[in-house]
Amino acid sequence: MNKTQIRKSCLAVAGALVFGFAGNAMAETTEDIINALVSKGVLTEEEGDLLAKGRKTEKAATEEKSRKAWYNHINIRGYVQNRHTTMLGGDEGVNLWTDRSVGSDKSLGSDAPNNFLIRRARIIFSGQVGDHLGFYIQPDFASSAGSGNNNFAQLRDAYGDIFIDKDQVHRFRVGQSKVPYGFENLQSSSNRLALDRVDAMNSAVRDERDTGVFYYYTPKDVQALFNEINKLGLKHSGNYGMFALGAHQGQGANRAERNDTYHWVSRFTYPWKTESGQIFEAGIQAYKGKFVSSTGQYSSITGVRNRAAPTLENTRGIEDERVGVSFMMYPQPWGLEAEWNWGNTPGLDYDTNRIEKKSLNGGYIQTMYKKDNVNFLGYDIGTLIPFVKWQYFDGYNKAETNSPRNQVNDWEFGTEWQIAPEVELVAVYHRMHRNNLVTGNTSGRPDYERFEAQALRVQLQYNFF
Repeated sequence: MNKTQIRKSCLAVAGALVFGFAGNAMAETTEDIINALVSKGVLTEEEGDLLAKGRKTEKAATEEKSRKAWYNHINIRGYVQNRHTTMLGGDEGVNLWTDRSVGSDKSLGSDAPNNFLIRRARIIFSGQVGDHLGFYIQPDFASSAGSGNNNFAQLRDAYGDIFIDKDQVHRFRVGQSKVPYGFENLQSSSNRLALDRVDAMNSAVRDERDTGVFYYYTPKDVQALFNEINKLGLKHSGNYGMFALGAHQGQGANRAERNDTYHWVSRFTYPWKTESGQIFEAGIQAYKGKFVSSTGQYSSITGVRNRAAPTLENTRGIEDERVGVSFMMYPQPWGLEAEWNWGNTPGLDYDTNRIEKKSLNGGYIQTMYKKDNVNFLGYDIGTLIPFVKWQYFDGYNKAETNSPRNQVNDWEFGTEWQIAPEVELVAVYHRMHRNNLVTGNTSGRPDYERFEAQALRVQLQYNFF
């Protein structure tokens, strides 16, 4: 075999080695291999350059193919929450409208509570398609239909984020998504400390969501701080813009529009970090629109039994408007969270049996302490976050049948134990002073009456990423 044939054979072998590495984890070493072959005289510099150029072309083609592949645009994650409640005392036949595991055998009539309950079972499909479109779809498989029927699928989120610029400073969110009102309302249930959102803020938007169009403005430095908060595991609400402005139907998630008018909402929130590393966030938000209440026959607390469905002050909608403030000192390790809002809303007047414009106010204060890498008997058992929460509300729940009055003065003492990133356990002692909001309560009990009760509530959550 002459020298030319030997060189050609070596070149062929070198090429096979170089391009053979293109599809595996050793692809980064191909440049070193080419340089070694050139330095030993196996390849000329021209031949080495040719192989290197071919390798770069092959790598670029592989990356382009991977970028276009559909499976590289979809992320799948989710979580499941399992709850159990033990009633510790107080009135019987109570109903906690946010959690059907709370109650006794006299609660909710034929829709008796579940001591064990799958509260949420969600799978999230999300991704980025190009520089100008992101998407997010989230069904929940633990929704309740009432009348004892649980665990059926219902859409929670389905929207697209249309980015105006590649830095994602300006974007429009179109579809069904959370309405940018409040801090806790926007916080994922998988990330929140307390088991339920407070009535004062959560009564603003049914299921926190609606169909609409929202503009979000988030400067790059604010994006970076939001990302830092998330990476530190500090219970953030997510990126809903430093400034938000939008219009939505107003009746809530998965509900048909009833008056052909918009609700308008706006929010401004600003996070900042001190020299010590402590992160704070403060915000203000407001919305305005008209809401059409649902009505039905009910048992009155005024002594008149089986009252007819109330009339509406205006069948085209009643004024629904609020303004709220939010403050967060992220737990490093101490934290403080507080929100309050005021406004007008549709509400049932028991004396006139009419739903009309009523005033409301309420909010909450929560303090917490985050301790990472807790040592117990020589073992790292994870992260503990004990918390205390007080909530107050004097208002009405517009989205419940007949928009009944809701007066809340509750205390919660609890601890979240993050056993691992994929497993969390929360235990809460909940002292309730509030109203039953269920229409059609157990026979012999008036609807919407006040009650007091104490409960031990436990939730096991597992996350899959």
